[in-house]
Amino acid sequence: MNKLPKKINIAIDGYSSTGKSTLAKALAATLGYVYIDTGAMYRAVTLHALRKGLAGENFLDKKKLLEDLDRIRLDFRFNPRTGKSETILNGENVEEEIRGMEVSRYVSRIAEIPEVRKKLVKLQQQIARKKGVVMDGRDIGTVVMPDAELKIFMTADPETRARRRYQELLQQGRPANFDQVYRNVVERDRIDTTRKESPLRQAPDARMLDNSNLSREEQLRLVLDWVRELT
Repeated sequence: MNKLPKKINIAIDGYSSTGKSTLAKALAATLGYVYIDTGAMYRAVTLHALRKGLAGENFLDKKKLLEDLDRIRLDFRFNPRTGKSETILNGENVEEEIRGMEVSRYVSRIAEIPEVRKKLVKLQQQIARKKGVVMDGRDIGTVVMPDAELKIFMTADPETRARRRYQELLQQGRPANFDQVYRNVVERDRIDTTRKESPLRQAPDARMLDNSNLSREEQLRLVLDWVRELT
């Protein structure tokens, strides 16, 4: 597909493990847009907290984490070998490490901290002003890019999402237990939808995309049709 003459912003929200990032990356590559992985940004802050001993099973040193916020530098670097953007935390490529279960276990707790969200939302909005941006996360269409021309809300049943996440971990050679992954999916849904700061919810003008029974190719074709309608 040729690059479209009129660039728009595309906001993709939805539940964990629905393939938001996979779809967003494919859209950006097809349209020639910039892809911003907001979930990776929260994961990188979570990794920082874990490395510094600021988060654990029964504790979170919020005060010390907030003191560290201004010293956390986040960037995205395109890797020509893989054709993907990779997350850089304070100059270090942490793309692989932030995808592990340890970070997944704590990321929702870090993401619900208002000061953390405020810092990252400000950075995301600065990027979006240029247009031609595809951004995915939990509050993109409602908070970060409320004026995005196309808003998508992705969902799938929890068991399907857990099975996808479980297979992904196995393919990466990471230790995984399906029951643990399923519980993590359900718990993240609870935290994401009930937090006080920017809870996960579908924007009134967002288009619902239930991909429980759709392949990646089918999803991409559907959303590209939506883009063509708007451009």
